Amino acid sequence: MRYLIISDIHGSCKYLKMVLEEVKVYDKLIILGDILYHGPRNDLPDEYAPREVIDILNGLKNKIIAVRGNCDAKVDLSLLEFEISDYNWLEVNTNRVFLTHGDDYNESNLIDSDSRYTMIHGHSHINKVSSFNNVKVINVGSLSLPKDGHYTYALLQNNVIEIHDIVKKEKLYEEIL
Repeated sequence: MRYLIISDIHGSCKYLKMVLEEVKVYDKLIILGDILYHGPRNDLPDEYAPREVIDILNGLKNKIIAVRGNCDAKVDLSLLEFEISDYNWLEVNTNRVFLTHGDDYNESNLIDSDSRYTMIHGHSHINKVSSFNNVKVINVGSLSLPKDGHYTYALLQNNVIEIHDIVKKEKLYEEIL
């Protein structure tokens, strides 16, 4: 199974289209929150068009696994035709993967620090890979409003996750789960 993972779209159809044009082959699209709204602390992302983002994502609804972010209001999410949970668990071969936005659970607040698993999140708009006890924590960064200069997405396949910059066309990280 090949997973395309994105976070913090914030209504930008430009970067959503870019990643979908670049990564044409994937089985599931994982969205880690902050899908439509940019939030009051952020500037408008390039080509802010939440209605277009809705149309694109609804067209992919059978491929999507999504979790809610701190900027995702229920009224906005009601326009999306796929399920959105507060968090989710995924089994990748023999690895347990915890999917979350990152505002409630992150490297500072693990859901469980004694079990072995991988946490994948966004929220801070800064991509990063770290480990705490038995937990590998991977922040995929932001697709549309990065705070570190990298417009990022991730690919997960065969127990390996890669973080790529969509604008600079470079791989930033490659980690084994």
